[in-house]
Amino acid sequence: MNTLFVFPGQGSQYEGMGKDICEAFDTARRIYDSASEVLGYDIADMSFNNPGDQLNLTRNTQPALLTHHIACLEVFKEKTGDSVRPTMAAGHSLGEYSALVAANALSFETALALVQKRGELMGEYGEGEMTAFMTDVDTIKPLAEQFNCAISACNQPTQTVVGGSSSDLEALEAKAAEEFPRKKAIRLKTEGAFHTYYMDKAADLFKESLANAEMQAPEIKVLSNFTGGFHDDDVDGIKERLYLQLKHPVMWDANLQTAFGEGVGKVYEFGGGIGPGEPEEKRPNLEGMIKKASRSLDPKPEYTAVINEATIGAATA
Repeated sequence: MNTLFVFPGQGSQYEGMGKDICEAFDTARRIYDSASEVLGYDIADMSFNNPGDQLNLTRNTQPALLTHHIACLEVFKEKTGDSVRPTMAAGHSLGEYSALVAANALSFETALALVQKRGELMGEYGEGEMTAFMTDVDTIKPLAEQFNCAISACNQPTQTVVGGSSSDLEALEAKAAEEFPRKKAIRLKTEGAFHTYYMDKAADLFKESLANAEMQAPEIKVLSNFTGGFHDDDVDGIKERLYLQLKHPVMWDANLQTAFGEGVGKVYEFGGGIGPGEPEEKRPNLEGMIKKASRSLDPKPEYTAVINEATIGAATA
């Protein structure tokens, strides 16, 4: 059976992220020190203390999350003697870069520089907002297009994220509430309508950074958010799909179905966290989507979170 490593995207960051693992594991602290050298600022301070409420700015969120992903991954590898080897990897939006690090297609330092630039461009040129609708894409897409909005992510068969201007989304939300009164809509806290045509300029400016980045063919299968299937081994093709990913929907449910179609026995989620409380109280971001996507499987894949000191201890006991 295959083993799948997954990495969450924006929305799973929180103040205090990584503090517990850096206090507990020298390996994590070294990852944060290395990241700070690449970024040119103290990513540990940004992640642990959120000075000036800057962590939630896209330019800081993305490198902070990638650093946390890889710190959790490297501690897990150290604690298990690198005995748990993935056969495939996937990440949601920015998490796709962490997946490519896990597959040894990108070095940590290269991925970090890329997501730093990606976050800067998305924050600077991004416009609009995003709303999650608890409907399938075929139902919400025609309505969205009536209000100049676009599909941003297909997370589950009945959860679709839409991007647009604030006023257009407000009109869409009102129309959807009228037509589907039992279907909840949740406005997301983002700096723009990510993964839509609102990201065209950011994507075009980011293309040069991708072209110049050192990359090699992945050593394991890596899922593409843009296609919903696996990347091939062509480096230029991977870079093109990462460029297109910025301005097209994240096909996350398709990613999971592709992976499960290969026969996945174990899933490990690295980094991030959601919910209130301290790091040890956080819940994994992708667990619910993974379990819903695998509901019909028999046997169901075993799921393990590796997102903080507590879960690392449980996963490596």
